[in-house]
Amino acid sequence: MSNNQKEVLIQKVENVIDQIRPYLQADGGNIRFVELTDDYVVNVELLGACGTCPMSTMTLKQGVEQAVKKAIPEIKSVEAINMNVY
Repeated sequence: MSNNQKEVLIQKVENVIDQIRPYLQADGGNIRFVELTDDYVVNVELLGACGTCPMSTMTLKQGVEQAVKKAIPEIKSVEAINMNVY
């Protein structure tokens, strides 16, 4: 993936995250884009209540990841770099 392609994908990912953010903030949480890897994995950081909520895995996979993959089919997965294991 060229740098230009990566920048375009990052902008698309950030746009999708910006659309999801108000729902997370309504529950006291937030999300921060960290990086897009060369193998099309989006790394994010879950913040606030999302960082400690036992439902954060479901929110990440069923909410954030599905929305990102639907909008940007090239993305393989969305992973939280600070995900707590319950």
